[in-house]
Amino acid sequence: MPLWDKLRESIPTLQTQLLSRKNDLKSGAFRDASMAMCALVAAADGSVDPTERQKTASLIASNEVLKNFPADDLQRRFNDNVSKLTADFDFGKVAVLQDIGKAKKKPTEARAVIQIGIIIGGADGNFDNSEKAIVREACHTLGLDPSEFEL
Repeated sequence: MPLWDKLRESIPTLQTQLLSRKNDLKSGAFRDASMAMCALVAAADGSVDPTERQKTASLIASNEVLKNFPADDLQRRFNDNVSKLTADFDFGKVAVLQDIGKAKKKPTEARAVIQIGIIIGGADGNFDNSEKAIVREACHTLGLDPSEFEL
């Protein structure tokens, strides 16, 4: 089975896993890391067009786990991260990866952040190589083996 077909089938499973841990995913570190991951995946190709920004924002707003946090706060954090990445991708990436690293101390949160990155990356039907590479890099930041997520 091609990798994308396998990933597409696994996204509902990832969402179910996240939902089952919703009550464990309420910390500020998870919130910050999740919004950083969403921005990083959205900007993986070096830019974020308005359609991509809106689509990602819609996914954030509709994610049951992220409903643990006020939507306007999530939106602000996402936009702040996107601004860092679009102003200077390499410099912004360092700052955004630091936010992702906040989840490293709690393995459940760290894995959930990666799962959110995969869900966001696959939302448009194409989890491309730049998105996979950025999620792999986030795995390393969190001390996780990318192969655990078939990356």
